Parts: sequence; C-alpha cells; structure tokens
Amino acid sequence: MIQTIDTFLLDVPTIRPHKLSVATMNTQTLVLVRIRCADGIQGWGEATTIGGLNYGDESPESIKVNIDTHIAPLLLGMDAGAPAKAMAKVRRTIQGNRFAKCALETALLDAQARRLDVPLSELLGGRVRDTLPVAWTLASGDTARDIAEAEHMLDIRRHRIFKLKIGLREVDADVAHVLAIKRALGDRASVRVDVNQAWSEADAVRAIARLQDGAIDLVEQPVKARNTAALARLTRRFDVAIMADEALHGPDDAMLLARMDAAGVYAVKITQSGGLLPALDVAAVARLAGIGLYGGTMLEGGIGTAATAHVCSTFADLAWDTELFGPLLLTEEVLSEPLVYRDFALQVPTGPGLGVDIDTDKLRRLRRQ
Repeated sequence: MIQTIDTFLLDVPTIRPHKLSVATMNTQTLVLVRIRCADGIQGWGEATTIGGLNYGDESPESIKVNIDTHIAPLLLGMDAGAPAKAMAKVRRTIQGNRFAKCALETALLDAQARRLDVPLSELLGGRVRDTLPVAWTLASGDTARDIAEAEHMLDIRRHRIFKLKIGLREVDADVAHVLAIKRALGDRASVRVDVNQAWSEADAVRAIARLQDGAIDLVEQPVKARNTAALARLTRRFDVAIMADEALHGPDDAMLLARMDAAGVYAVKITQSGGLLPALDVAAVARLAGIGLYGGTMLEGGIGTAATAHVCSTFADLAWDTELFGPLLLTEEVLSEPLVYRDFALQVPTGPGLGVDIDTDKLRRLRRQ
C-alpha cells in the first residue's frame, strides 16, 4: 500500500552560467518525489524542469503544489505493487502535468523494481546496452572558453559529442561561433546545435545551410514548437539531421510529427513524455517510422538521469546517443554514490530499482524550507 508521498525542492548552484535562448541558469531546482510503501520499500522520482516557466508550462513550485494538493491524495492507500493501475488513475483524473506524472511513475517503478530485486530497466522490457555515450553542452557563449572546455573534456575522455546552445545572439554571430568551434575540434568530436525555438523559418534556412556546409551533425528545434509545418520543410530541405524537442510532448506528438515527416531525430525526454512508459511509446513510434533516437535531458540530477538511462538502455537503436550530463553541471551531488561517467559514456546503474540512493544529509541541507 502507498503510505506517504513527499515532494522536495532542492536549489543547487551550477558549475557555471548555462545560457539558453529562453533563460540563463545559475541554479537548478531539483524536484524530487519520495513514495513510501507499507512494506517498508520506498521509491524516488524526479520532475526537474528548466528556467522556471521560461521553458515550459510547469515550474518547480507548481509541480510540488499539484502533487501535494491534487495528485498524491489519489494515490494514497492504493496498491504499491500495481504501478500501472496507479498511474492509469492519475492519467484518467489529472490533465497535463507531464513532469509531475513522470516523477510519480518513476517513484512507483523504482519501488516495484526494488521489491522484485531487479534493475528498473527490467520492468521496461530489459536493457540491451550497459553504457550510453553522453554529449556535453557548451553554453558559455564565449568561443575561446567553449573550445578550451571541449578540449579538456576530450583530454579526460569524458565527452566527444558537444552541443552548442545558440539563439540568444544575431544569427550570423551564432553561426560563426559554432563553426569556429567545429574547426578547432575537427574530426575528433561531433558538434551539434540546439536553437531552443529561437529562429524564424527564414533565419533557419540561412543558418542551417551554413551549418550543414560546416559539417555540423545535427540541428535541434530551430523553430517554434507549434510550427511543425516549418520543421517539416526544413527536414525535407536539408541533409543535416533536424531534431524535434520542444515539439515532442509524448506519443501523440510523436505520431503527428512522424506523419508529417517533420523530423529525422526525436529527443526522447521522460518528463516531456509524461513518464517512462509514454517515453517508450515515443521511441516505438520513432522506430516504426525510421526516425533516429536521442536520449534527452531536462538537466536533472541523479534520480532523473538514472531513470532516463534505464529507459535508453532498452532502445535497440540509439543512433544519436544521449545528453545525460545533468549531474555534471551541478556543484552538489545529491546521491550517496554519484553516477559513473568514464570513457565518454554513462554507466547505466545495475542495482535494484534505479540503482541509486539519495544522501539524506544532503537532502536536508539543500532542500528549500
């Protein structure tokens, strides 16, 4: 039986300013959910988002209020050993709130996998890979600094895929910044860009032509999420891979974009999808439509990152790798044992459930009162 559901906000500084077209982050607010069950087992989930309400329609504060006030009362007293039934009730009763639903589903599945003494990936069909190549985002906006950071990551064998956050500056300046970094790194690394919806279609046409000629591998969400027709035109026009991110809010969007041939790659995010099982549905649509997969992030801490790692470990094909670097961007680790990054990849945890545990002392120290 589900006995208690607790929601925590943890404010954790980032190691450097993280600049997106929609916000500049100096602190990340982690939203953690703990479900305690009558058999003594507990499960953890995470609903972290980016930039308050700058990125999407859920904020850390709204997630906590909605779980505490509206969603948790639906689940208390239900059978903790039937997570699918519990989530069916939530999805039938609660509109929207994808991030909150994801955190609760993660916690329920974490508890159930611990109950069965298996890794969470085994409840999702079973893993086919134990390591996930991880991209690092270069987001200082300073060309020399970004090149130095990328060189360091290559030297320590932590990342050889780099994604540049652009869209804040004038288009030509952003393109020049990206191409200078690609020239410096050459064939030693994959360089990609994330525009976070900042360009008009006309700007995107002009910029992507130059990025494609400059050997950039992928362009993420160049236009507004709602402008799927423009995304489709760009996908048809260019050889460089166009990835849908903000346009992809779960399986229904995955189907719509696939019918429109609007993207060559999907950024699969468990929170954007509304949970781990809907994220698997997004991946299934992509596989059937011949669309590449990429394991996306909302810059979560260890809990959300581990959850996404378990999901991505089940993908038969993960052509575009992942960007599960969220914990590395934070100055504080909330896990008792941090996730393992080595040889350019994240090691998927192998213990029961998520395979990670919260450090309760750090939880008490970092949580917002």
